[in-house]
Formats: sequence, C-alpha cells, structure tokens
Amino acid sequence: MPWVVSDELWARIEPLLPVVPRRADHPGRKRLDDRKVLSGILFVLYTDIPGEFLPQALGFGSGMTCWRRLRDWNEAGVWQRLHESLLAELHAAGVLDWSRAVIDGSHVRAMKGGPKLDRARSTVPGIPLAVSLTGGNRNDVTQLMPLIEAVPPVRGRRGRPRRRPDTIYADRGYDHDKYRKQVRAVGISPVIARRGIEHGSGLGVHRWVVEQSFALLHWFRRLRIRWEIRDDIHEAFLSLACGIICWRRLKNLALC
Repeated sequence: MPWVVSDELWARIEPLLPVVPRRADHPGRKRLDDRKVLSGILFVLYTDIPGEFLPQALGFGSGMTCWRRLRDWNEAGVWQRLHESLLAELHAAGVLDWSRAVIDGSHVRAMKGGPKLDRARSTVPGIPLAVSLTGGNRNDVTQLMPLIEAVPPVRGRRGRPRRRPDTIYADRGYDHDKYRKQVRAVGISPVIARRGIEHGSGLGVHRWVVEQSFALLHWFRRLRIRWEIRDDIHEAFLSLACGIICWRRLKNLALC
C-alpha cells in the first residue's frame, strides 16, 4: 500500500513538520497523530477519493483534518523542503545528471475552475527539479526563466550547491531568440527546436524524459484532474508528489 508512511520516509518528514504546542488552559481533544494524517493525505493523492469519503476505519482522521494539515504544512514549506532534501540525497548518490534538463508544460482539466489551470516543469531524467502552476492561457515560453530560477540549490556534495544544468532542451513552444539569450545569460546552453522546420531535429532522444515525468506525476490520480478550487492545495499535492517521486527513486537505488 503506497500510502502507508514507512519508517524511512517518516524519519525524513517528521523533523520538517512544525511543532504545534497543546494549550494547557484549553487542551481540547488530543491532536491526531501526524503520521496517520499524512497517510490519509497520501491516500487521497494516490486514489483521488473525495475527502469526505476517506475510510475512517484506516485511522486517517476526517477529510477535513487531512485537508487542514496539508494546507498548514504547505504554508510551512514542508513539501518544498522535503523535495530539496531528497534531491540532495540523490545528488550525493550521483543520480542527478546535470549535463541536461528538459522543460515542458502539461494542461490539466480543472473541474471546479481556479485561476491557475496548468503545470510546467523542469526535470532531469525522471526526476522533477521544479514545478509551477500557471493559467491555461499563459504561453509556455513565459515560464522558461521562472522555472529555471525555481530550481533550488541542491546540496549533497562538496563545493557550492548545484542549481543549473549545463543544457536545457525544449520544444517549439519555447522558440524565441529573446529567451535563448536569457538562458545563455545564466550559464545554460539552450537546445530549442525552431518553428517552421521539418520534424526530426533529434530532440526526441531527450524529450522522453519529460514525458516520463508527466507519467510519473499522473500516476497520482489526484493530479490527473484538478478538483481543488484553491491553487495552494493543488500546489501542495503537486509538491508532495515531486517529493514522493524522488523518494521512490532513492529507495529503488538502495535496492540495486
């Protein structure tokens, strides 16, 4: 059951969670165990079950409890720090190939609306480095530099943290000389297909990487269709999913 939080994963998440002191004057009901609530959040992420139908017999707490913790932990930066710490572990293990990264966008149907309707991401082979949530009417190329800047400094090895790939690949949606110059200005070599030329540029050799990343994210049913009206809740699920993808990659590495 993928939503069960293992001891190894919990050891990485627990130190990141904010401490909520219990008021001595008005203690109220005892706060539900964070690990159980996290399992409930993962259950929703994996299955896309509505929160009000969350199985109480599994001890996850109510859907509202899971929703509130997801919101609060996202506001505290828990999911982003988890993602960054796991990227550092992958970097230390030599898994991150900084010679190239791929950027692309993916439109997601929003059943209940919301101002931000699609996702874009920058990724190295099978591992998401950064994600953003933007409006469906935004041109892909406008997110090129924001996504590059969103890649966190990745530690894990001696020397300065790494946050820039050597080369970035993109399809024709990013074909604009203005943005090529901006990419070069931050020390990255852009390899972007040009409009108006025949297919067969050779970028398909590297394009599979981002398609693989889309597939990994869409494996989480909650991310296939957006049900959240609030952007921060959808972003929280998206950020958590990126951390889980990195965790699975790290776990598979340990099994090799």
